[in-house]
Amino acid sequence: MATGTPPRRGFFNNPRVRDEALTAYLFISPYLLVTLVFTVGVVLFAIYISFNQFNLYTWPPEWVGLDNYVKALALKGQFIHSLVNVIWYVIIVVPTQTALALALATLINVKVRGSQIFRTVFYAPSVTSSVVITMIFWWLYLKTGYLNFFLTQLWSVFGAHWQAVEWLNAPKGLFQLIAIALGGNIPSSLSYLRGPSVTWMAIMFQNIFTTAPTFMIMFLAALQEVPPSLYEAAAIDGANNWQQFWKISVPMLRPVILLVIVLGTIGTWQVFDQVKILTSGGPLDTTLVPVYLIYSEAIGTNGPPTMGYASAMAFLLAVIIFIFTFVQRRVIERGTEQY
Repeated sequence: MATGTPPRRGFFNNPRVRDEALTAYLFISPYLLVTLVFTVGVVLFAIYISFNQFNLYTWPPEWVGLDNYVKALALKGQFIHSLVNVIWYVIIVVPTQTALALALATLINVKVRGSQIFRTVFYAPSVTSSVVITMIFWWLYLKTGYLNFFLTQLWSVFGAHWQAVEWLNAPKGLFQLIAIALGGNIPSSLSYLRGPSVTWMAIMFQNIFTTAPTFMIMFLAALQEVPPSLYEAAAIDGANNWQQFWKISVPMLRPVILLVIVLGTIGTWQVFDQVKILTSGGPLDTTLVPVYLIYSEAIGTNGPPTMGYASAMAFLLAVIIFIFTFVQRRVIERGTEQY
């Protein structure tokens, strides 16, 4: 006598499963409530505000459609100018801090006496408050600060004179300085061709100094997971240290390199605190970045608050970061599965 398959008892007709699920949701309900209100709700409200003119003091918001997005994407607008600045920042900072972090991790991965001390020294800048580090660099970058003093003393050893540089008030771009040195010039009106300003490069150096140690720890952890037998086999085959680094270490670290580059790119696109403390976007907007522009427009630093315009810029920046991250994953992630 054939017997039919007994019906499955699902969520609604199985008391034990239902009670366990309800208990679990009850425990996580505070987190879900906070997420719904302060994350999902805020994002949805910001999307709505981005299509409105809203200055925090008037209600209801005035619907303006796509005007805020059109204003943000104007070729001669501040948002596009800030994007150009931050693109220079990404191009210079991300590769430099990645290469420096990998080099430091390789150096301190060598088992020698005192390596723990070097790890602590190298990592110290990353655990220090960003505001504190920025203030220290502010003292270094003053015209009468320690950096100009050190360079003055160094130049004097060779019988030369160092002209003190106002590191935080030098709007001339890198390519502009090179052109001047070669007898030419790039007009200041061609801001997109001047390259990153001296002030912007000074902030880049600070970011590299404080961020590379964090990525160094990530690379160090990954290096210690590489089987020593691979290096031993390569040494037996006659490979030197440099060949072992490029043929073994770098391929084995590709997943971590992807992670470091993606995190570094997202972080550089969102740079804010150094600009806020050191320059406020100056001189001549050469250090103006999208996040600081969004902040200043939202709270009305230079005029009435424009929350709608700030929200539109914020969503445009989010889309740009997503595109960059997606492309990086597609390009770098190929072949990492085998490692």
